[in-house]
Amino acid sequence: MRRIALVTLVVDDYDEAIRFYTEALGFRLVEDAPRPDGSRWVVVAADEQGTALLLARAKGDEQRARVGDQTGGRVGFFLHTDDFARDHARMLAAGVTFLEEPRHEPYGSVAVFQDLYGNRWDLLQPAG
Repeated sequence: MRRIALVTLVVDDYDEAIRFYTEALGFRLVEDAPRPDGSRWVVVAADEQGTALLLARAKGDEQRARVGDQTGGRVGFFLHTDDFARDHARMLAAGVTFLEEPRHEPYGSVAVFQDLYGNRWDLLQPAG
């Protein structure tokens, strides 16, 4: 079996990113290990089985320019849920910014939100 295990998300600061993903989105911190070069290996995940995020602190102007706009303004990340109303309410209470009201599409209930840097995500409860 093959699967994508990690996706890198470039961030400004490790600790603020950890706080956002664990507190506002309810992810768990999988690993936070110092590296010899002074960076950290920081991994967060929404669950035990899916793809995890490697939170990588931006280095240099080119990487800093990409923070918050890694997909050119498109939704680049998709957070599936089995209870849209519960997670939407919890995220709103935690201060997550939703860019639209929840909508119901043939494929499920969805609303676009942004992370602390402006990257766009779908909160999605698939139909069925």
